[in-house]
Amino acid sequence: MKEKSARPGQIPALQADRVLDCVALYCPEPLFRTRLAMEELPAGGLLEVLVDDPAAEADLRRFAGHNRHTVVKVSKEDGAVHILLRKGNGL
Repeated sequence: MKEKSARPGQIPALQADRVLDCVALYCPEPLFRTRLAMEELPAGGLLEVLVDDPAAEADLRRFAGHNRHTVVKVSKEDGAVHILLRKGNGL
């Protein structure tokens, strides 16, 4: 897990160990690809998933909860949802 440099007095932003672009993919493909990517990360690793499927955010939140992962951050930029997941010890 990496941290971006911050200005003095600011908390450094987290940077994903891997970015998974699932834009233009629809259910269940983003979930399948996320699962495979999480299996490759060590515990504590960060995966940023980019999606634009309206169902993907809820699917990935559910997946994280069932597999002891943590949803660290969700943001919306440029028509896509960016979901930052921290791998737990579930896989």
